[in-house]
Amino acid sequence: MEIIPLADKKELITELAELRQREWRHLNPSLTLQQRMESIATAAGRRGVPSIFIATAGDQLIGSAALVKNDMDTKPDLSPWLAAVYVKDGFRRQGIATQLIARCEDEAIRSNAKAWYLYTEFASSLYEELGWRHMERCEYKGATVDVMFKRLRPA
Repeated sequence: MEIIPLADKKELITELAELRQREWRHLNPSLTLQQRMESIATAAGRRGVPSIFIATAGDQLIGSAALVKNDMDTKPDLSPWLAAVYVKDGFRRQGIATQLIARCEDEAIRSNAKAWYLYTEFASSLYEELGWRHMERCEYKGATVDVMFKRLRPA
């Protein structure tokens, strides 16, 4: 398994967009697959904010995570955000999400962020294990989510 910038494997953008569409369409049902592909392509930087990292096994996409400027339009003052952490079913519970998150965290630190943020519907316990702290529970785009943060220490 290898973690690399999506920018190095742009041929996987379509597959990643399809995975994200299936997983999170309910949060933005008007977003088309084509729009999602364009958004991913725009955010697929190699370093800094925004950037997207993918986990691969050979040529197979097995997971991804993103570092973005903002992931919640109701909280424009908070930045940067960990977003779109996803690992395919057959590869879960192997530490891949943790490695993807760590790679995004490294970029957040390199970008001189003092803290970073995320929201999640179902994975609060995973993030708590990784040092994230709960800020609030709220309704966002029709879903109940936990907003979390983590302070960052310079490398």
